[in-house]
Amino acid sequence: MLLRQAIALTFVAALAAACRLLYERDPLAAAVAGGAALAGALAGAAFVAVGRRAPAPPEPLPPAEPPRGAGEEALSLIVTGGVPVAALLEATMQSLREGVLVVDGGMRVVASNKSARALLTEGSLKGYAPRRLSEVTRNPAIQSAFAAALERGERAEVKVDVQGEAGRRSFDLRVEPLRRRSVESGGREVRGAVGVFFDITRLERLERVRQEFLSNVSHELRTPLTAILTFVETLEEGATDDPADTRRFLSIIRRNAERMRTLINDILELSAIEAGTVAVEPGPLRLGALVGECFTTLGGRAGERGVELVSEVRPDVSVYADARRLEQMLTNLVDNAVKFTPAGGRVVVGHERAGGRDVIRVTDTGEGIPAEHLPRIFERFYRVDGARSRALGGTGLGLAIVKHLARAHGGEARVRSDPGRGSTFTIELPAKPQPGDGQA
Repeated sequence: MLLRQAIALTFVAALAAACRLLYERDPLAAAVAGGAALAGALAGAAFVAVGRRAPAPPEPLPPAEPPRGAGEEALSLIVTGGVPVAALLEATMQSLREGVLVVDGGMRVVASNKSARALLTEGSLKGYAPRRLSEVTRNPAIQSAFAAALERGERAEVKVDVQGEAGRRSFDLRVEPLRRRSVESGGREVRGAVGVFFDITRLERLERVRQEFLSNVSHELRTPLTAILTFVETLEEGATDDPADTRRFLSIIRRNAERMRTLINDILELSAIEAGTVAVEPGPLRLGALVGECFTTLGGRAGERGVELVSEVRPDVSVYADARRLEQMLTNLVDNAVKFTPAGGRVVVGHERAGGRDVIRVTDTGEGIPAEHLPRIFERFYRVDGARSRALGGTGLGLAIVKHLARAHGGEARVRSDPGRGSTFTIELPAKPQPGDGQA
C-alpha cells in the first residue's frame, strides 16, 4: 500500500515542476502541461483508491449435497433407470426364502411372498381382495403374535410348528409393528404389522441328532466301563488268589476295554468323514482281489459261526475307488452279515455294472430286517435288536461309516431286505472306464 502512494505522489510532483518551467518560457505549453498534471493527479488518486479497496470476497460455492449411502445411491440409479420402487420391493420379497406376511390394523393380509403362501396352506392368499388372517391360518400362535404386535405396538417372537405335506416344520416367527406418526393423536399410531417366518426345522433336527448322539455314546461307554470297574474291584478284594478266576476276570476286562477302544475309534473315524477331513483318493483296482483280502480277515469269525463266505466277483472286474476305504466298507458289511446269519448260512459278495455305476452287493441268508427299520438302518447307533448287537460286539456305527464313505466317493449305500430270507446291502460307485478295463 505505501509503495503505491509513493509512486502516485512522485508522479504528481514531477508534472507540477514541469508545468512551472514551461510557464516561464511558453504560457501556452504551461496550460497544456497543467491539464496533463490535473489528469495525472486524478489518475494517481484513483490508483491509491484502488490499492486501498478491500479485495472482493469470493462468490459462495453451491451447497454440497448430503452424502448418500450405497443402498440409497443404488436405489436412486434403479429408480431413474425406469424400475419402480414397488417392483423392486416385490422382487425382493419374492426372492426371500423366509416367509413374509403383512397385515393391516384390521388383521387383514395385504401382502405376502411365495414362501409365506407355501407355508400357510390352510387358506388361499391369491387374489386382490385382502383376507383376514384367521381365514388364512388357524394356527393360534401365528394369530396371537400378530394380535400382540397390533394391540401393544411391540415386537412379538414365537415358535410356530406347521404340519405340511413334507412333514412337520418349525419356524421362528418375528412380528414387527408398522407405525406412522399421527398429528391428530399426538403420537405414533400402529397401522399394521409385518411378520417374518425363519425356518429352523434343520437346526432343530441337528440339535436332536446331537443330543441323541451324546446319549448313545454315554450309554455305549457306560456298559463296558461298568464291567471293567466291577471286575477290577473284585480282583482288588482278593480274587487274585484263584488263578483261574483271575485269568477269566482279566479276559473280561480286556474284552470290554477293546470294545471301548473300537467304539472310540469308530466315533473319531465317523466324525472325520462327516467333517470332510478324510481324503478319498479313488483309482482303478481289482475288486476280486479286494474281496479276497476281506474274506481272509473275516474267515476265522465266519468259520466259528458256521457261515460260508462266497465271492461271485469275476477276476477281471475293475472298479474306480479308494482301495483302503472300499475295503473298510466291505469289511463292515460282510462282518455285519456274518453276525446276523445263522449257522449253515451264506454271505455272498457280487458285482454288476448298471447305468454307469458299479454296484457291489453283500447278500446274507439271515433273519432279514423289518420294513419299518429300513429307513433308519444307516443312522448312527441305530440297531434293530440293540441287546443282540451289543452282545455280538457291534458299536452301531459301522453302517453309518459305510454310508458316508460311499457318498464321499460320489456314490450311495442302500439296503433291501426280505424278513425271514435275508438282506442285501449295496454300494453304488460311479463307474469310470479306464484304458484296458480289467487291469489294476
